[in-house]
Amino acid sequence: MKRSWIMTAAAILMLFIMTGCGKDETMAPMAKEYSATMVSQSAGQTITTQIYMKPDKFRTDTKMAGTSTIVRKDLNKVWTIMPAQKIYMEMQGTTDTQTPSVEDKVKGEVSRKKVGSETINGYPSTKYEITTKADGKTMQIYQWWATDISFPVKTAAVDGSWSMEYRDIKIGDQPDSLFEIPAGYKKMTLPGMPGGMNIKIPGMGAR
Repeated sequence: MKRSWIMTAAAILMLFIMTGCGKDETMAPMAKEYSATMVSQSAGQTITTQIYMKPDKFRTDTKMAGTSTIVRKDLNKVWTIMPAQKIYMEMQGTTDTQTPSVEDKVKGEVSRKKVGSETINGYPSTKYEITTKADGKTMQIYQWWATDISFPVKTAAVDGSWSMEYRDIKIGDQPDSLFEIPAGYKKMTLPGMPGGMNIKIPGMGAR
């Protein structure tokens, strides 16, 4: 269980870092509402996550962990839903790293060049080689930008160490009910900590 949580967190973190629009001014703005299946591969492991996006709202469903996570930036809360037990945990506070950023370039991007065109999961895409720099480290990645739906359908390390791609992409309005706690679920609290969990993570602040 612990390993599945770690792999899931790593996959979602990669989503937060790498999602973004391209720097090419000919690209249309990226959709603000969509759902998709995200497939991440790293170190011989594959993680499949269903994601749902709406302005100030984000949800991930991960079968491996058996949980759903709902980030409500509008309420400044994060809910972890556990369907098997019909319970949820609530954490106060959200950060920019908890939802994918829709920007004019990948976070930390310092350069970008077009290196070709390919079709990824049925989407005609422009392939870019991007150099990013963060925390003193430089990384080179490939990004495949779907020209028909204006979406980064795949991102991968140039050295092949990891990849992340989207499948079954559906652009359009997402039901508000996806971003609410299901009816009948009970809030999980820890002994001596009324009102829920109060966890402090270095670099993330109180939640």
